[in-house]
Amino acid sequence: MDLLLLSNSRNHGREFLAHALDEVDDFIGANRRLTFVPYALADHDAYTAIVAAALAPRGITVVGVHTVADPRQEVARAEVVFVGGGNSFRLLKTLYATGLLETIGDRVRAGALRYMGASAGTNMAAPTLRTTNDMPIVSPPSFETFGFVPFQINPHYLDPAPASTHMGETREERIREFLEENDVPVLGLREGSWLRVSGSVARLGGDNGALLFARNSEPAELVPGEDVSPLLATTPRYDVTRSG
Repeated sequence: MDLLLLSNSRNHGREFLAHALDEVDDFIGANRRLTFVPYALADHDAYTAIVAAALAPRGITVVGVHTVADPRQEVARAEVVFVGGGNSFRLLKTLYATGLLETIGDRVRAGALRYMGASAGTNMAAPTLRTTNDMPIVSPPSFETFGFVPFQINPHYLDPAPASTHMGETREERIREFLEENDVPVLGLREGSWLRVSGSVARLGGDNGALLFARNSEPAELVPGEDVSPLLATTPRYDVTRSG
């Protein structure tokens, strides 16, 4: 499998995808055509136009799956698919409804389709939706996602702010709660970071690194460029007891 999993599509003060444009360009490769899945936002046309404008200077043509009669046929002939960010629950529900969860999943796992995700699209690459930050504005049939990687990802990971007076849970506390009930690593991707997977090799990219959470362990700091390939050998365990 060939995956590019971005934490976010837009960095503060920069245009859409500008922080990762060279990486995206390299990932798309010689065929300058990208199939885009805009289902995480309500306005599919506007979202597709944003992606198209960002990639046009690189000579890349963007086709929104919502513009064709059969999205599955579009995906079946695509070489690269980009699943954009927004609300992960809305995205997953629509992937099930359109049959794209199966079509994209089968082709990516077979090595016939390269997969790029951002935010919600990156959430889809994990086995389940359980570590998303999003509000469940709709109810998908299941929390099961593509499962391209055998661990969880938390895009937009925010480190605790020591001077903050906010009394709600931090992102770290929420991930620790997840690990009380599940035994599977969680990769907290900070803004401006991404994960590139090619076959059995996985490496962090971008500027800000990541934090790796594991059950019964303290979080581990991961730096840009770090090889995280051992994570691909993970055996995830869900719904286990705290002592399990």
